[in-house]
Amino acid sequence: MVAVGWFLSLGVRLVYPAVIPHLRTAYGITLSTAGLLLTALWLAYALGQLPGGILADRFGERAVLVTSTFVSGVTLGLVVVAGVVELLFAATVLFGLSTALYGVSRFTILSNVYPENDGTAISITMAAGDLGNSLLPPFAGFLAVTFAWQFGFAFAVPLFLLAAVGLYLTVPAGADGERGQRDDDADDADGRVEGDDRGRLPRALDTAREVGRGLRSRPVIVVTGIQTLAYCAWQAFTGFYPTYLIDVKGLAPTTATLLFGGFFAMGVLVKPITGRGYDVYGVRRTLPTVLVVAGGSLAVLPFVGSLPGLVVLTLFLSSLLGYASVTLPYLTSALPTAVQGSGLGVLRTGYMVIGAASPVVAGTLADAGRFDEVFLLLAGLVLVAGVCCVLLPRASST
Repeated sequence: MVAVGWFLSLGVRLVYPAVIPHLRTAYGITLSTAGLLLTALWLAYALGQLPGGILADRFGERAVLVTSTFVSGVTLGLVVVAGVVELLFAATVLFGLSTALYGVSRFTILSNVYPENDGTAISITMAAGDLGNSLLPPFAGFLAVTFAWQFGFAFAVPLFLLAAVGLYLTVPAGADGERGQRDDDADDADGRVEGDDRGRLPRALDTAREVGRGLRSRPVIVVTGIQTLAYCAWQAFTGFYPTYLIDVKGLAPTTATLLFGGFFAMGVLVKPITGRGYDVYGVRRTLPTVLVVAGGSLAVLPFVGSLPGLVVLTLFLSSLLGYASVTLPYLTSALPTAVQGSGLGVLRTGYMVIGAASPVVAGTLADAGRFDEVFLLLAGLVLVAGVCCVLLPRASST
C-alpha cells in the first residue's frame, strides 16, 4: 500500500508538466511563470522533507503516511477550484507541502523492514511512482483536452482519500508504538544519567547532534553532491519535456504527453534494475553507468527531430530515472538508524531546495529562445555528477 500512495503522490505532481500548456492558455502565463509554478511546487515539497522526517521519527511512519495522503487529496481539491493564478500558486504550495510528508517515511519504513535488500525494496516502490507518472499525466492530458484542465487534477482527489484509508488499514501500527516506546525509554535513560535536575534531554538537540555526526562522513557528502546535480537535471527535464516537444519539436499535445508517459513507463523497469545493480555490484559500478547514459542522451536530444528518433531517445533518457535508486538507499543506510528519518529529511530538503530552482531557470532560458540550450546544460550537470563518482570510497556499503 505504501507503493500505491507513492503512485499517487508522485504521479499527480508530474501531472503539472502535462497540464502546463493548458494552464498557460487558461491563465495567460509565460514559460517563466510556468517554471515559477513548478519551482513553487517542488520548493514546497523540499521544505516539507525535514518536518516529515522528524514527524516520522517521533510518531512513526503510519501516522505520517496517512496524514500526508489525506491532506494531499484536500489540497488538490483547492487546486481544482482555484479561479485566479494567485490562488493556483497558493494551492500548489499547499499540495507540495502535504505530499512532502510522504517522501521520507516511505524510505525509512522500507529500509528498516528490508535492511539487506533496501535498494531493491525502495526501487520497486519508486517504480510504482513511475508507473503513476506513466499513466496519470497522459490521462490528465486527455481529460484536459477533452473537458477542461481542472479535470486533469480532479480525478485524483477521491483516489487520495481512498489511499489514506488503505494505508491506515494496512500499515502496521506496532511500529509507531514501538518507536515511541524506544524514544521514551531513551529519554528516561538520559534523565537518569544526567541527573534529576536536567530530566529528559531535549529531543531536538539530541537529534541534531546525531544527524550532524551522520552527515559529516565523506560518502554521505559525495553522494549528496551527486544527488543534487542529478536532481536539478531531473527537475528541469520533467518540468518542460512535454512543452519542449510541443513548442520546439512540433508534436501534438497528446503525442507529447504519451512520450512523457513512456519516459516514466520505462522507469518501472529502470529503477528495479538499477536498484538491484546497487545491491549486487555497489555504488561505484552502478551509479556512473546510469549517469553517463542519461547525460549522453540529454546531450543528443536537441539534435533529434523525427518522431521515431524521439521515441527511441526517450527510452534512453529514462535512465535519468535510475540514479535515485542507487543514491537514496546508499544515503539511507549510511545514516544512524535512530535518526534515519531526520537525517534523510535534512539531506532531501537541501538538494530539493537547490533543485527546485532549475524549472524557473529553464523557463527563463526557454522564453529567451534558448530551449535547446536548456537540455545541453542539463546534460552537463549529469555528466559532472558521473565524474564525481570517482570520489566515492571503494567499499559499496557503510
